Amino acid sequence: MAPRPLPRILSTGSAHIARSRELARTAAHGATDVLQPVLTVTRGLRLLTEAGRRTWADTPKDRRGPFLFLVASVLLVVALVPYGPLLAGIALMAAAAWKGRGRRQPAPKGPDESQTKRLRSLYEALVPYFSTAEDPAPLYAHGGDWTHAFPSYEFDESGRVSRLLVRYPAYFTDGEAEARARIEHLLHAKSGRGREYHFGWDEEGNQLTLTVLPPLPTDIAAQRFVTSPGETVLGFTDPTVVRRTLPLAHGEERRDVPPVVWRTGPRSTEPHLLIVGGPGSGTTTLVRSVALQALQHGDVLIVEGGDAGEYACLTGRDGVLAVECGLTGAVASLEWATRETERRLIAAHRARQAGQPPPDDVRRPLWILLDRPGALGHLAAADGREDPQTLLQVPLRHGRAANVTVVVAEQFDGLDGLSPAVRQYTRARVVLGAASPDELEAVLGAPPHTTPAQDIPPGRGYARLGSGPVHRLQVPATPDPYDDATSDDHRQAVLELLPRRNTPVEAVAAAAGDG
Repeated sequence: MAPRPLPRILSTGSAHIARSRELARTAAHGATDVLQPVLTVTRGLRLLTEAGRRTWADTPKDRRGPFLFLVASVLLVVALVPYGPLLAGIALMAAAAWKGRGRRQPAPKGPDESQTKRLRSLYEALVPYFSTAEDPAPLYAHGGDWTHAFPSYEFDESGRVSRLLVRYPAYFTDGEAEARARIEHLLHAKSGRGREYHFGWDEEGNQLTLTVLPPLPTDIAAQRFVTSPGETVLGFTDPTVVRRTLPLAHGEERRDVPPVVWRTGPRSTEPHLLIVGGPGSGTTTLVRSVALQALQHGDVLIVEGGDAGEYACLTGRDGVLAVECGLTGAVASLEWATRETERRLIAAHRARQAGQPPPDDVRRPLWILLDRPGALGHLAAADGREDPQTLLQVPLRHGRAANVTVVVAEQFDGLDGLSPAVRQYTRARVVLGAASPDELEAVLGAPPHTTPAQDIPPGRGYARLGSGPVHRLQVPATPDPYDDATSDDHRQAVLELLPRRNTPVEAVAAAAGDG
């Protein structure tokens, strides 16, 4: 049988109903626009009434009588004033309109669609690492609920993750460095490259906190730091890992920056420093900064193995005992440093036996700064002589008791040439420039908990004092003032820190020419 057509009223009824709904909706919107002032005033009157009720409820009973008398007096004055009720009504309507005006919509809670997509992508990427087939109630599963795995999260203006709290199951091997490195590499790739991340592992709570770190300031020039004797500022780091701050001058501005302070002297647990980096990484800049700070309270002996004249500005200055570049002068200076360390030990021992304080020349710090000693070792081997690093045995071993501090700066390609004494007694370590995770761990003794920067400026790296945590580090700009490529501001900053000359420039040049 052919299907019978529906009645006309049934086939066209839905169209009439839709048209009627559209007309009703349009009429409602028009009425709302027309009655918007009335609705606003009504809402304001309701809010004012509720505020009056709360005020009456909060008023103590013994003060309600005077309060009613005050209100009645105001109403009486308004009634007796010409045009008083009219003005009062206008004021009331204006207050109600202001009180009932449209309010800003509250910010939506929770992530938006793009942010939710990012979090779900992170969740799905972590499933192979944080799940196992034997888990009866897996926290991570394909298509699972990511809200339980990420209880806290924050996003920046660009929509990328700026802070994320990650929960992981208890059976994850968070005590293994390789397993943690895989998770950190994955989060770094999925959260966005080009930024530095800090990973805080909470093994007891089975939580990992990912935080985006701001870039360290690179515009801090050399200056007089507010420190006590025996404290040396290696550079500046993040405010979340250091409680102390130093007031710094940047032109006419003043700001507080958290420093990495290295403490030396008889009570120091890390009396000697090792600086490692590549060419142009800022190792010489850090040694120059340490020398300028050490000259405030002590004497400095500088041995430059690279023979590049990076410390010519310190030649002939007060407190600078010598600046040696050649092999013969370096050996002679280090032999003198060995004898001076022994003399200080004997003098301090005799003073303690006599019940007296050590002499002033013993208490005055002596700094031995060696830049690239491996180059001198190669020259000594070619000449059939002993490596000058062997002369550091006594200053390194007994330097803390004799108030002698040794600072050694070397490049990565010369690490194999460092003597066992230098490796053993330099417990304060600094790595500058680009370095692989294996190189960082080999020098510092522990891997950093942050990802490397995309663009590494000079003087940027990591520092670790003894067995403490690994800090990000930015060395203050301390260039050679005699270098033509140095800016005028940085050159003037270094020249202001140099001690006065105790030898005429002509004599210094003549001595250098004779050498």
